[in-house]
Amino acid sequence: MNIMDFNVKKFAADAGTFLSRAVQFTEEKLGQAEKTELDAHLENLLSKAECTKLWTEKIMKQTEVLLQPNPNARIEEFVYEKLDRKAPSRMNNPELLGQYMIDAGNEFGPGTAYGNALIKCGETQKRIGTADRELIQTSAINFLAPLRNFIDGDYKTITKERKLLQNKRLDLDAAKTRLKKAKAAEARAAQLNTSQPEENNIMVNVSYMLNLLHVKWLKVWAEEVTKSEQEVRITQSEFDRQAEITRLLLEGINSTHAHHLRCLTDFVEAQMTYYAQCYQYMVDLQKQLGSFPSAFRSNNNQSSSTTVPSVSASSVLASASASLPSVSNSVVTSGFSELKASSGSRKARVLYDYDAANSSELSLLADEVITVYSVPGMDSDWLMGERGNQKGKVPITYLELLN
Repeated sequence: MNIMDFNVKKFAADAGTFLSRAVQFTEEKLGQAEKTELDAHLENLLSKAECTKLWTEKIMKQTEVLLQPNPNARIEEFVYEKLDRKAPSRMNNPELLGQYMIDAGNEFGPGTAYGNALIKCGETQKRIGTADRELIQTSAINFLAPLRNFIDGDYKTITKERKLLQNKRLDLDAAKTRLKKAKAAEARAAQLNTSQPEENNIMVNVSYMLNLLHVKWLKVWAEEVTKSEQEVRITQSEFDRQAEITRLLLEGINSTHAHHLRCLTDFVEAQMTYYAQCYQYMVDLQKQLGSFPSAFRSNNNQSSSTTVPSVSASSVLASASASLPSVSNSVVTSGFSELKASSGSRKARVLYDYDAANSSELSLLADEVITVYSVPGMDSDWLMGERGNQKGKVPITYLELLN
């Protein structure tokens, strides 16, 4: 029973405080009550915090769009994050494209120029997809997470303390209003004449009694002055304390900016690493594709101002077929596989001219015969070639093994 009485009293007190704040807020909006203004420094801090929150949200959302353009994927990641579960792993766009290219290359045949090029492009696309995953993961940890922590943590705390400051200000202004009314009542009571009338007149006596009751009522207001002054002191103290707490929190925005600057630097470095990796992958791919004969690469320049004959893909394949009419692609491929598995060397005829991309490679001339052999750890599409004192890597697609 006592607990219930306590709860009822607390509820009544809370309801009274809420009503008092609502009345004060409404009178302020209507211009019927005075409002305690915050100092300029605190107002500037509040404005800076709101600006920081606004732009942080915009930057965070647009970064998420940059890293994951698919809105459905972002929604899925958000749901799994709220459920505290790991989202299922799926191929990203570069990885999916790479897999399609590899499958197509295997379908067309790894021994063909086009199939081999598709496989190389597919492998590069998958490497770019892996780099893309690393960029997303690094950016999420080093950049997006701190921004989200500010929005969901620090700024929510600031908002809570700012709301408390608003309530303390309403309490202070309501107490000031009550004190003002109490002092006005006290002043009116001091102006009334409370002396006893000498005439024994009924109307005079009645008037005197009414004045006496009025005076007593006004004295009640006068007694309220002391109580109101004490209430103003208490609410002023609570308001000042809350203003100081809010100010200290808001001054931490400068530290937040410094922290976000470090996170931004990490994000830029992650992007720099990503684009550098992609550039290097494409440079390597370009070198590999450059090892194919020009007849396979120059599809856009069919006409020429000169009459110099060019070797077409069909003529090359026809020449190769004529020289080895009974050898299929599978046999040629198996011949290179056997050479790589053994420690010996073989003679090979060069099918097309090849310009070395760097000092580790060997330039070739069509129809010359060189010695080739395998080196442990070498890429499956390359062999070591020797011509006299010259030695370097050569692409197997340019070679025809001799018996």
